[in-house]
Amino acid sequence: MMTDVAESSGSLARREETAGTDPTGAAAARTGTGDTAAAERIVAIRERIDEIDRTIIALWQERAALSQEVGATRMASGGTRLVLSREREILERFRRELGADGTQLALLLLRAGRGPL
Repeated sequence: MMTDVAESSGSLARREETAGTDPTGAAAARTGTGDTAAAERIVAIRERIDEIDRTIIALWQERAALSQEVGATRMASGGTRLVLSREREILERFRRELGADGTQLALLLLRAGRGPL
């Protein structure tokens, strides 16, 4: 017997599956639907989401490394650790394009590149 945890209506629910469960039941458990065509579409969409996530992670890491390089170069030349006007510019761009969540995302990106204040 295999026990799986799935999110349902904002709460976690335990779901038990027995060995030999029909494939449709397994697909429904993974995709939230018993409709084969819909399950296949969900799997394809999720594959694209996973590709996007891998790209976001790689870009996040590249951005953090570049930002750290900028900071190190600036400090090595006698400059300040931070340029607050640049941080405000980034925060505003993300807020304008993505709303309140964009501000939170920008704060995380800035922290990844410069470390906590």
